[in-house]
Amino acid sequence: MTHTTEAERPGAASRADSDVALPLAGLKVIDLSIARAGPTCVRHLADWGADVIRVDQPPSRPGVPASEDVTGKQHGSDYQNLHRNKRSLRLNLKDSSGRAVFLDLVKTADVVVENMRPAVKDRLGIAYEDLCKINPRLIYGSISGFGQVGPYRDRPGVDQIAQGMSGLMSVTGIPGGIPLRTGIAVGDLTAGNMLALNIMMALYERQRTGRGRWVHTSLLESLLFMMDFQATRWLVDKTVPRSVGNEHPTLVPTDVFPTLDGHINLAAPTSRMWPKLCEVMDRPEWAQNKEWSTQDGRFAHRADINAAIAQVTRTKTSRIWVETLNPIGIPCGPIYTMNQVFADEQVKLLDMATPVEHPQLGPLHLLASPLNFEGVPRRIRRATPDAGANGDAILRELGYTQEKIAALQAGGIC
Repeated sequence: MTHTTEAERPGAASRADSDVALPLAGLKVIDLSIARAGPTCVRHLADWGADVIRVDQPPSRPGVPASEDVTGKQHGSDYQNLHRNKRSLRLNLKDSSGRAVFLDLVKTADVVVENMRPAVKDRLGIAYEDLCKINPRLIYGSISGFGQVGPYRDRPGVDQIAQGMSGLMSVTGIPGGIPLRTGIAVGDLTAGNMLALNIMMALYERQRTGRGRWVHTSLLESLLFMMDFQATRWLVDKTVPRSVGNEHPTLVPTDVFPTLDGHINLAAPTSRMWPKLCEVMDRPEWAQNKEWSTQDGRFAHRADINAAIAQVTRTKTSRIWVETLNPIGIPCGPIYTMNQVFADEQVKLLDMATPVEHPQLGPLHLLASPLNFEGVPRRIRRATPDAGANGDAILRELGYTQEKIAALQAGGIC
């Protein structure tokens, strides 16, 4: 455990002044989460002013680092982006003394977030049923792989497994190819976003009832929700969706098309857009083709239409098509690599790359919150702490003496 600086101690101006005007100022959150799903949830709360105390594991023995998180090393870019705006306390929850410290934290907490397998929190004695006895106002948020009940409740759940089981991989990829995962951990991210919403609903309910609640979701449930119209195509229409590559499953034309210098995304599937596309591409015969004049007709002739459009789009640059089609109401956009994304003028204006100063890594840019509260600046108040960096200050806030803190350190509890 490292000692905090004066600016990190309770009541210090650097913490209080930066947090007080934020929407979640005054909310105390205990973060027990690991990997990506739980931390994604907690990041929303931390970014908007909650005092988040992250409980990190102590080293297994002196001089040996704690196990690496699956999101990478502590000073890696992924870990830094997930855990900013938090404070960190090391705590061995498997030890009775460590559990006692944790229960002291819970007594004044508003929210606890965890994404352990259901059996683990039961074994540690930190499930909702355990904690609500000492803090009936507690909101307890959980993310699991497959749900809190059922035959899969204790299976280890990771994003790619959930992508496969939700049907997402069956509709992703090139027709005839193998199923593909998406390029991001969409199951983890969605579950984290959903749990953050769930927690805020429970906090609102607590204003009326005075009592907390256990709220939870899973990677599988969240991804099934995200399957949206693809899921209802089966539930209602009894159609089994298949992968269609970059084409839209039902709306034509919507696809990636070649240009003189690359590729563009282009969508003109409606009765309003289609004639405009025919006109701007100087192909009046397309608009006059009765078989192509309706959405159903265009769907039936998808391959011919897309091939015809591609012959035209490849004659001009991506920029020309973007600047030509958008003004007449036809969505068209470039396909960027990540370095091109953050060079785009609109992305720069949205200020999605946010600076923060890390005590060891120096100046960094991390992803900003996508949420906007007019009049409240989006910024990162503090860099991701090293494990245990704020431990002394957090324990002193609980009323622990320096002698007791030293004893906990000596026993490997924190």
